[in-house]
Amino acid sequence: MVSGEGSNLQALLDAEAAGVLGARIVAVLSDRPGARALERARTAGKPAVLLEPDPPGDTGRAAWDRATLRELDRWRPDLVVLAGYMRILGPSVVAAYRHRIMNVHPSLLPAFPGRHAVRQALAHGVKVTGCTVHFVDEGVDTGPIILQAAVEVREEDDEASLTRRIQQEEHRIYPLAVWLFANGRLEVEGRRVRVRGPVPERLPAPVDEIVG
Repeated sequence: MVSGEGSNLQALLDAEAAGVLGARIVAVLSDRPGARALERARTAGKPAVLLEPDPPGDTGRAAWDRATLRELDRWRPDLVVLAGYMRILGPSVVAAYRHRIMNVHPSLLPAFPGRHAVRQALAHGVKVTGCTVHFVDEGVDTGPIILQAAVEVREEDDEASLTRRIQQEEHRIYPLAVWLFANGRLEVEGRRVRVRGPVPERLPAPVDEIVG
């Protein structure tokens, strides 16, 4: 599910195309008709679905949740991946897909949840920030943490430069988190996510890139 540019979606699409994601992206849903992510989906040959509130014209969360559940029931995914989706999912959606909705956030949660996380990190003068992949719960960026990656904050950093380096790490660990889920490697125990077995730094290389 996407709302904007879709760079994390592209990382997932690229991993699937390379045969290393361990999962198949069945559809891409967006709440914004002009989202570039929808074009990325079409280019990759994926159904690009525009969500519309139910009933039309109703801008409340319940209307969006009904539309979301209708489309999710249509596609029946094992995992819902939020890749820059800017709407907060309501309790009905979260309950229907408990521990099956992932999000990536540009901070080391629980620090700096919500919007403008990179700006908050710079304003607080932290020396290290990063990104977090987590399961979605009823709060805002409060769900069980799956993977994190640290990014050093440089003296010369501004919001744009730090965002670029954080996104590089997002593009590495988000596909890895999906791969772990697809391979049955994740187990949620309360607020903790246990990963069975060692966690690789990145996705395995495609078979044709392995030298025997």
